[in-house]
Amino acid sequence: MLSKIQTKLLIVDDLPENLLALEALIRAEGRQVFQARSGDEALALLLQHEFALAILDVQMPGMNGFELAELMRGTERTKHIPIVFVSAAGRELNYAFKGYESGAVDFLQKPLDVHAVKSKVTVFVELYRQRQAINRQVEALEQSRQEQETLLCELRATQDELRQAVRMRDNFMSIVAHELRTPLNGLILETQLRKLYLAKGRAEAFTLDKLHAMTDRDERQITSLIRLIEDMLDVSRIRTGSLSIRPSQVDLAQLVTQVLEGLSAQIAAAGCTVSLQVEAAVSGCWDEFRIEQVIVNLLTNAMRYGAKRPIAVRVADAASHGIIEVRDQGIGISADNQARIFQQFERVSSSGVSQGLGLGLYITEQIVKAHHGWIELQSTEGQGSTFRVCLPLAAASTV
Repeated sequence: MLSKIQTKLLIVDDLPENLLALEALIRAEGRQVFQARSGDEALALLLQHEFALAILDVQMPGMNGFELAELMRGTERTKHIPIVFVSAAGRELNYAFKGYESGAVDFLQKPLDVHAVKSKVTVFVELYRQRQAINRQVEALEQSRQEQETLLCELRATQDELRQAVRMRDNFMSIVAHELRTPLNGLILETQLRKLYLAKGRAEAFTLDKLHAMTDRDERQITSLIRLIEDMLDVSRIRTGSLSIRPSQVDLAQLVTQVLEGLSAQIAAAGCTVSLQVEAAVSGCWDEFRIEQVIVNLLTNAMRYGAKRPIAVRVADAASHGIIEVRDQGIGISADNQARIFQQFERVSSSGVSQGLGLGLYITEQIVKAHHGWIELQSTEGQGSTFRVCLPLAAASTV
């Protein structure tokens, strides 16, 4: 592994023949030798490459070896490069001592000992390769640590999501059981009461007027069950991307009017009134059944949380969009709840009001998005809520 690490060596001497001779001594496989004939040339190379060793001639015109070494030791990029000085001057000049003071790791006297030069260079090359190998191992370990830390964070996030999913499942099952029980209990009680009348032979309990009332009650309970089941099916369709949108030309005001007529009995049972304001004739290419779902969900929501106060519905157009607005004067929604009210299984709970599966607004928003529209909410606690649906007049694609 170490032999595969490429090393670069720098030799600096003002005499070309010395450079050629020294390169011939130290050249080997896996080594790249760079020559410089002055301190300036050497500095330029030092800024471009990472060297395992620098061999500097002491006596050079201009910047000598000691001055070059001082510059190298004062620069962050080059201060760790081992320096070996070479000189033909006599030992009486104490160049070796001065060289070590300049930060050199060795001092070679000319004429050079071939074996000594080769051995020393090999030692520094191997030391460099070992440092590089260690650095790579440290980098690999650090990368592995970061990957493990990232994986651990992802596992923790997944664990939290799973816990949340379990909580949502448990809450959902509890809500479904409660919501299904209410209409089913009504149907069971009606059935038991009729059996009791039949067992006692009370034919007067089955007059035409009373049969109409019984049928109406049964129909409301069955419709409630069907809506609960349809909501759950729609959530499944949305999750799997199979919620179909079949656009056709729709008169928005006419559709809202039909929905209000169909909900008249529920509006009366809720003890509130609903007014409709049509500001303009609005016709667009939408899925009539899905937009009807949106209107029903918003009106049902307003009746549920409207505190039996008047509800205002507005139909308008603005900048190539159809607008449906439903405003109630009920309990309102806090800022915290507004951030989550369009999520699955989320319900406003205030003053004892908490009904439904918490899917209506989630399904509503998904249907609106499938038409490339959007829904806005303005609400203040205790002052009611306004839901505004904006639908592009152009045809929506199938989701």
